[in-house]
Amino acid sequence: MNNSIKINQKIRPYNSKIIIDGDKSLSIRWVLLASQAIGKSKAYKLLKSEDVMSAIICLKKLGVKVKIKDNYCEIIGRGLNSYNYKNNLILNAGNSGTLGRLILGLLVHSKKKIKLIGDKSLSKRDFSRVTEPLKKFGATFYPNKNIKLPLSVIGSKFTKPINYVEDRGSAQCKSSIMLAALNTPGITSIKAKKSRNHTELLFKYLKVPIKIKKNSKYDFIKIEGGKEIKSFNYTIPADISSSAFFIVLTALSNNSKLLIKNVNINPSRTGIITILKKIGIKIIIKNKKKYKGENIADIFVKSSKNLKAINCPSYLNTSAIDEFLIIFLVASKAKGVSYFKNLSELNQKESPRLKWGSKILNMMGIKTELTNHSIKIHGNPKLKITNSIEIKNYLKDHRIFMMSTIAALTCGGKWEIHDKDSVNTSFPSFLKVISQLNKNEKI
Repeated sequence: MNNSIKINQKIRPYNSKIIIDGDKSLSIRWVLLASQAIGKSKAYKLLKSEDVMSAIICLKKLGVKVKIKDNYCEIIGRGLNSYNYKNNLILNAGNSGTLGRLILGLLVHSKKKIKLIGDKSLSKRDFSRVTEPLKKFGATFYPNKNIKLPLSVIGSKFTKPINYVEDRGSAQCKSSIMLAALNTPGITSIKAKKSRNHTELLFKYLKVPIKIKKNSKYDFIKIEGGKEIKSFNYTIPADISSSAFFIVLTALSNNSKLLIKNVNINPSRTGIITILKKIGIKIIIKNKKKYKGENIADIFVKSSKNLKAINCPSYLNTSAIDEFLIIFLVASKAKGVSYFKNLSELNQKESPRLKWGSKILNMMGIKTELTNHSIKIHGNPKLKITNSIEIKNYLKDHRIFMMSTIAALTCGGKWEIHDKDSVNTSFPSFLKVISQLNKNEKI
């Protein structure tokens, strides 16, 4: 079976209205929290990607009843600390760092040993950022000094609340601690560097006792654990990280317009919008509304010229951390030298994305200056690619595949991009949506 795509021409102009797959962060969080609620919860428009399916498979192994229908997913929870499973259970998080790190927070009470594994990419990633705080709750991890998967965990019958400083800006770390706190009697306090706040909003919606104070750099979170939560229904909005690729595709294409419906524009996720506007892309946010704490809106974008370089403020990093590859592509078409710094966290993703972003731009003929935490991109507004480019051996990082596809469709050249199934982890319909842009309902 051929698992690569070849692109030899730019995309034709389009004027289209689309709906993007459901938000991956919210889909995984709904699955995990529904398993802790009492009763029957339903999610509509749940993202049916490999990462979310991995979460569902893990829950089934933990004794949770799950039904997947055409238009919704149903989970029947039995409350906090209610998992029922055999000894020496193995859970496979696949490619999902969100699932792998968050589910450990729900296992701090596990009475039997559970082994957590992942794919080749996930097994290269640092898990000490969650195992260290979870040890403070009372969990034990084996091998003791291992910071990468595979890891085994045994929880404690008598977990205790903790005080913890999360200074990486990692929403996965913060959320893992919050899920452990949910299951632990007493008050857990977290001083967390700014990061996406989906877990906090869900806790508030579910009436988990939570207090949050903020300053410019940190959120101070207090959670009173051990309080049962009720089942809940949720309609998952479209994922802004997935939408970002179509925003850029439209902006860098000729004579094109696009409206993306019902996108989650949570302020902790919209750094991509702020950065692209600073570079000169024409984006309008329409039909704003609130849904269970989240901000939802339609995003309109059209072809944009006269893009200008950016010295990207570091305070935007955490709210755009998953979108920097596609931002780098935009910078390659901007006039001047763009500078992005304090991005070492990019190399802790599914692949070393900072290095890969630079490598792909170099293949395109764009000059870059790379360090372990920064990149300077010498943009070329007149960029025209005529050579052949092959993208492979990138640890099947879905965002590298999507960035390369958008580059091929907007910059020209002859591209062969391997491992097209990598998008199944986050955006299974990516190529299908592209193929339908000229056929969809017009704006």
